Amino acid sequence: MKKILIINGHPNKESFNFGIAESYRKGAVESGAEVKEIIIAELDFNPNLQFGYQKIMQLEPDLIQAWEKIVWADHLVWIHPVWWGGLPAITKGFIDRLFLPGYAFRYRKNSVWWDKLLKGKTAHIITTLDQPGLYYRLMFGRPSVNQLRKSVLQFCGIKPVKVTYIGIIKTSDENQRKIWLNKVKLIGIRQS
Repeated sequence: MKKILIINGHPNKESFNFGIAESYRKGAVESGAEVKEIIIAELDFNPNLQFGYQKIMQLEPDLIQAWEKIVWADHLVWIHPVWWGGLPAITKGFIDRLFLPGYAFRYRKNSVWWDKLLKGKTAHIITTLDQPGLYYRLMFGRPSVNQLRKSVLQFCGIKPVKVTYIGIIKTSDENQRKIWLNKVKLIGIRQS
């Protein structure tokens, strides 16, 4: 049985991202996967990596539980909107505080190389946009995807990392959103 962790990075519980997360969950459960979820907006933690890596901040209980879920999972599903080309601040803060040296990766002594401590896991990024995904990729270089996919997940050994763009959200109607939710449910069924 595949162990899937859905990480919802939208700070607003009434957003379409929560419908996407629920559709994915339904599909994954339907196919027999075990599913857990992290709703970043519900966690009680300081998102500011105040001292960088010079002084490690104590992890709050919610971050400890989140890390246990990440370690448990075979497959991570990141759901988030794109704001100003990037991740919501709370999602970036979650990554900053949790994907730390000694947890997600380890620098080698006297070397530019590092050990990837999350090898063996896979991921899928499902991101909502107010522009076509192709436009976001070609015109802007998809900075949120590059940051999460390459600079975080692959840096820590997670691969492959698939990407699905959902949008244009702001001009979508009820019918279009149902189509997207069905698409995401099918992704959940197939990835489990």
